[in-house]
Amino acid sequence: MVRKIIQIDQEKCNGCGACANACQEGAIGMVNGKAQLLRDDYCDGLGNCLPACPTGAITFVEREAAAFDEEAVAANQRRQIDAQAASNPPAPQGCPGSQARQFARRPETLTGTTVEELPSQLRQWPVQMKLAPVNAPYFDGAHLLVAADCTAYAYGDFHRRFIRGRVTLIGCPKLDEVDYAEKLTQILSQNDIRSLTILRMEVPCCGGIERAATQALKNSGKFLPWQVVTISTDGRILEP
Repeated sequence: MVRKIIQIDQEKCNGCGACANACQEGAIGMVNGKAQLLRDDYCDGLGNCLPACPTGAITFVEREAAAFDEEAVAANQRRQIDAQAASNPPAPQGCPGSQARQFARRPETLTGTTVEELPSQLRQWPVQMKLAPVNAPYFDGAHLLVAADCTAYAYGDFHRRFIRGRVTLIGCPKLDEVDYAEKLTQILSQNDIRSLTILRMEVPCCGGIERAATQALKNSGKFLPWQVVTISTDGRILEP
């Protein structure tokens, strides 16, 4: 069929690529440093590329050409999008602590070990910080552990190393919509707390639980032994 279609003057083309970028249908490409009409059926004849050309190398002509194929253009656009996504995967967004990772573990032998030989060291309930009563009797004379949720899953000896002998409160500063500092201030101020251990993960968002606990300690006006212990994402205690 005879229809209006673009023509590119190779002598005037300076190879800037502006017309190829302007052509949403993908009809124009760069070949050996020059713009070229790649497929007649991709050119709709509307001329979005004309004003983009700084040298006036593009004009309209009427000639025998394949009809504009909208379906073929759409399929080509999808292929380009898929190819670009495959070559440029999206960068991780949000908290760095949410980045997926996997750890190689050597299988452990637990032959002869029973549940009774590994008793829970938990001394009270509830353990969720947002649910714990401020004046619960178990806070009287307690050594308090304030731990991020994930620490119990990351550190294998959590019960024996940290829960034993302590009253435990857990929470997640990223997911819980609670002002930990305010509640911890009340717990420290209104009870005879003997010491404070703060257990957090190494990820940045977990710093919220440390800041809340240390702020509460300052707000309470009390002077008592306290420490911060950081667990790595692969389950190790990180040295200060």
